[in-house]
Amino acid sequence: MAGIDHAPPPFFKRGPAPLALLTFYVAISLALFVVDLRFRSLDLLRQSIALLVDPVQRVAQTPGSLVDYAANYLQGMRELQHENSELKHAQLNTAPNLQRLLQLEAENERLRKLLAVKEREKANGQVAQILYTARDPFSRKVIVDKGQQSGIVAGQPAIDEAGVVGQVTRVFPFSAEITLITDKDQAVPVQIVRSGHRSVVFGLGNGQLELRYMPANADVQVGDILVTSGLDSVYLPGFPVAKVVNIERDSAYSFARIFCVPVAGVENFGEIMVLDPRQPLPPAPPESAGRGGDIGDKAALRQKKKRAAKSN
Repeated sequence: MAGIDHAPPPFFKRGPAPLALLTFYVAISLALFVVDLRFRSLDLLRQSIALLVDPVQRVAQTPGSLVDYAANYLQGMRELQHENSELKHAQLNTAPNLQRLLQLEAENERLRKLLAVKEREKANGQVAQILYTARDPFSRKVIVDKGQQSGIVAGQPAIDEAGVVGQVTRVFPFSAEITLITDKDQAVPVQIVRSGHRSVVFGLGNGQLELRYMPANADVQVGDILVTSGLDSVYLPGFPVAKVVNIERDSAYSFARIFCVPVAGVENFGEIMVLDPRQPLPPAPPESAGRGGDIGDKAALRQKKKRAAKSN
């Protein structure tokens, strides 16, 4: 009878209550979090786990990496083949023009020799890296990494792949200061490509330029390109300078206000080319005497005639 009254053992052994376990684990987590935050005591453990897990992660990522590498390789091959095909077509399309250009250059050289015309100067120079801009916020100047040790002198023009950038204004042993064409104290003699009119473009200090000394009825249109005229001893002729963007004509004023933007990347470039100094221009012929000089010459000639008559 005693065996009949004995209860069988429970199928599942009951432990602590779930709420108590949750509270215990949360407390342990918070304690570890505070200790690690204050004393960095788990850094070594964390690094050890990362060291052990890293090879496993690399092995697990290998199939995906191989697939990505293969896809990128195949895509790059297709892009290179497409680009190569386009370059071949472009080369074929431009081949006739290039051949004619070579022939025209040879013909131009022969004609210049026949006419004894002086050849144009070659645009040679050296590439310089922009280091930083000037500290003056009211000026448009940059500092490059070429100076006296590289043969840079004040007055040399600076260009980029699009056009004129500025002019060397100060030279230091290992650097040089270039004043941009947008500076308010900078001026460049230019010529309008479409009409051939010559004038001077001035910087406004705000990233724009102004073409001055043009009559109000001058043949200037929005979109006209301005190039260096070569009438000074700094810039060679033909370099792009600016593009006309706005024209203000007022009959009350003799000159029109013509605003332009630089063609070159004046405010957003990293490398420029500093051109070699230009060959000096021949000296200008002496100015003829004015009207007063002509009158004085005539009076002196008249006096000489009178003296000759008295002596006779």
